[in-house]
Amino acid sequence: MSERNNLLQSIAATTADYREGDLAAPTPEHVERWVGQFDFAVQLPILREMDHVLKKTYFSRSRTREFLAGLFQTEKLVGADPCAFWKGLKFLDIQGGGASQKEMLALFSKVLEKKCGFNAAACGTEPKAFLYLDDAIFAGNRVRRDLEAWIKTDAPAEAELHVVVIARHEGSYYHRNKVGEAARAAGKNIQIKWWHAINLEDRKKYTDTSDVLRPVAIPQDAAVQAYVNAMNYKPHLRNAGQVGGNGIFFGSSGFCVGGFWLRAAGGAR
Repeated sequence: MSERNNLLQSIAATTADYREGDLAAPTPEHVERWVGQFDFAVQLPILREMDHVLKKTYFSRSRTREFLAGLFQTEKLVGADPCAFWKGLKFLDIQGGGASQKEMLALFSKVLEKKCGFNAAACGTEPKAFLYLDDAIFAGNRVRRDLEAWIKTDAPAEAELHVVVIARHEGSYYHRNKVGEAARAAGKNIQIKWWHAINLEDRKKYTDTSDVLRPVAIPQDAAVQAYVNAMNYKPHLRNAGQVGGNGIFFGSSGFCVGGFWLRAAGGAR
């Protein structure tokens, strides 16, 4: 089997449960149609890179369940009695856009049913803490808007709030800080802890070690040059050969998520 066919099959297999129930499972033919939009000379390199990146970053349902199983018993969060902690915590279902929070809550509810005999809806009747659960924080605007609205309306005068995600982009610090500012502006004492398993560097100051794509040069192409010249903020170029601290990109030293450890910060950094 050719390298191209291997890559097509590998990408389809990695993403097999993408939007499961909403869309048909990806197939090698689907991936072939997708990569066909690019010039033929670059299709194989794109497939290699996509295969590598997806294997590093794609969270299947099974990987997400593994993360949530680890979250259930993270001692720094739940203490010595996980079921007692979760029973006294109220899960926030306040996401203003998308369905990722509902999906994460549904999966975690099954963990609670299996481990403790109750689901998420049965928790937090007299809440001792609150939890905002989602898959990732990118720019941070979504979580900021959700929590600002909650703080203004439903949050008590004093509360402990945990924000838990699988992955967090470091550049979200601006919007994360705004959540704390909103609590102070509302005259509420809300202690916020931000938890994540994976931290992704995307700040422009750290372009060479960032875990997002940054160009190393602007191609000598008239259309590309015109596009760049029209940008209000010019792209930050990274030095060739730099692939980021987490090794997400092809040819890197690797990126291990194993254990899904959680790191906490008392406030946004």
